[in-house]
Amino acid sequence: MKIKLIIAVLASAITLPAFAQTYTPGIDQRQMNQEQRIDQGIASGQLTQREAARLERGQDRVDAIENRAKSDGVVTARERTRIQHAQNVESKRIYRQKHDRQRY
Repeated sequence: MKIKLIIAVLASAITLPAFAQTYTPGIDQRQMNQEQRIDQGIASGQLTQREAARLERGQDRVDAIENRAKSDGVVTARERTRIQHAQNVESKRIYRQKHDRQRY
């Protein structure tokens, strides 16, 4: 019984650090916020369908960068910086498209 407990503890000690290093709640929350901004822009008419589609593709690129960073089990500080930079670029694009006075 003690051996099984020790094995379980060791197994969780090995897998938890790997999970913790790929856990990106701040990045994920920002992605959700930016998606909501796009949806709100569509609903209010601030974004045309073409603009919204282009912004969605930009969000997909950020998701791809994040998935690539997570693929090896560790998101390094450099990878986080790259993801955050891509999110900054997309955020500015969302703002510009929502405020360019084009409707539908």
